Amino acid sequence: MTAQRHILALDQGTSSSRSIIFDSQGRIISMAQLEFTQHYPQPGWVEHDAHEIWTSQLHTARQALSQAGLKASDLAAVGITNQRETTVVWDRRTGQAIAPAIVWQDRRTEPSCRALREGGYADRISALTGLVVDPYFSGTKLAWLLDRVPGARDRAERGELAFGTVDSWLLFKLTRGAVHATDVSNASRTMLFDLHRQDWSDEMLGLLKVPRQVLPTVHPSAYEFGQTAPDLLGSPVLIGGMAGDQQAALLGQGCTQAGQAKNTYGTGCFMLLHSGTRAMTSTNGLLCTAAAQTGTDTAYALEGSVFIGGAVVQWLRDGLKAIGSSAEVEALARSAPDAGGVVFVPAFTGLGAPYWKADARGAIMGLTRGTTTAHLARAALESVAFQSADLLLAMQADAQAASGGVALTELRVDGGACVNDLLMQFQADLLGMPVLRPVVHETTALGAAALAGITTGVLSGAEQVQAMWQLDRCFVPQMSRDEAQARMQAWHSVVCAVQQV
Repeated sequence: MTAQRHILALDQGTSSSRSIIFDSQGRIISMAQLEFTQHYPQPGWVEHDAHEIWTSQLHTARQALSQAGLKASDLAAVGITNQRETTVVWDRRTGQAIAPAIVWQDRRTEPSCRALREGGYADRISALTGLVVDPYFSGTKLAWLLDRVPGARDRAERGELAFGTVDSWLLFKLTRGAVHATDVSNASRTMLFDLHRQDWSDEMLGLLKVPRQVLPTVHPSAYEFGQTAPDLLGSPVLIGGMAGDQQAALLGQGCTQAGQAKNTYGTGCFMLLHSGTRAMTSTNGLLCTAAAQTGTDTAYALEGSVFIGGAVVQWLRDGLKAIGSSAEVEALARSAPDAGGVVFVPAFTGLGAPYWKADARGAIMGLTRGTTTAHLARAALESVAFQSADLLLAMQADAQAASGGVALTELRVDGGACVNDLLMQFQADLLGMPVLRPVVHETTALGAAALAGITTGVLSGAEQVQAMWQLDRCFVPQMSRDEAQARMQAWHSVVCAVQQV
């Protein structure tokens, strides 16, 4: 195999930027990672420095090449995957962001979303975009920036400003401003995209007062987006794929056919069910979204989003000071036989699917004098599994209701927290189905690399990606269904209390 069969995946996440080099068999050759700063200027606000996102991503790309002993000229292509919905607006001429990036977790636009819901627009927006009206998505964040940054709206209408999710921002910087584009998977997360026509919606642009001039061009996920500027990595490299992190992970998990599902345990948890070429309408609080498009056919997925997944472990570390590092949480949780009756609902930034309660806040219930940090750690891990179980229950209901729907029989898992055996076993117990962890946990980056590989011919297509998937461990349910149902009922009672506060 020649060096030109290697692909660099840029994996720009919520808390860190990573770069991973894969070979043509999907094996990791090198990896570099760098955390960046989280900013919380007001309660419910979450911001990133867009320049720090860019510099951290570029630094890890150079570091990964160095560790692998490769040059940019040895690469077949670059693939990009990114935290979705996070909103950046920048000056086209200078390439400088006009304000901090508003992160997907940010809740500042809830008043705007409430006005849309109360105005009777929710059903129409769902029909057009596949989304619920929630601050999670980019559209109201973009409108907020245009209204609040002095002069931004006038400059946007003159075509001086560019909007993008993080993929577009990185593409613009990598090409030194030559390309302003996105892919269908990221576009479908903006609440500005007509999911059925696969184009920006004039109706949504009018409703949110967003000028079309700021929007990127939309392409399939596997596409020749442009080339990196020669000085950035040492020589130009084709950028051959882009997809939002969850759609990239769906591809990286080999879930390329209708009925296959995966759950990513990252800062949040994101469960996607591939629905083929059909845009399914959820009646259970899920979203319809564009899957990564690898060819000419459009592809769709049902998605459930949990806002606080692995972030609850960060809170144990940074907020409660219960652990010194995230890696310590499993051992601490295992030191208690169970959660001691403690139920933890980590609604730090509201509740996502299937509840969509933006103003909900976190709660810990069932505390006694005997409660220890071990009980809290176990309850925190269990909260991740409980929230994910809610998603799968909703997904099963939607799949069974659809004509020709298929029953889910297994769940593939990835993301940083999937290495936690205690969490994965409890997840299998709650779901009553096998939970499959792959050999390569970095399926988000693998999906981005696969898109670039398909574009360049390093990979023959999605079928080859599916064939590369290898099982590391299968977690088989051990808890009785009666006990699992009792645990879920206790969870739901606390969630109901949180929603009523």
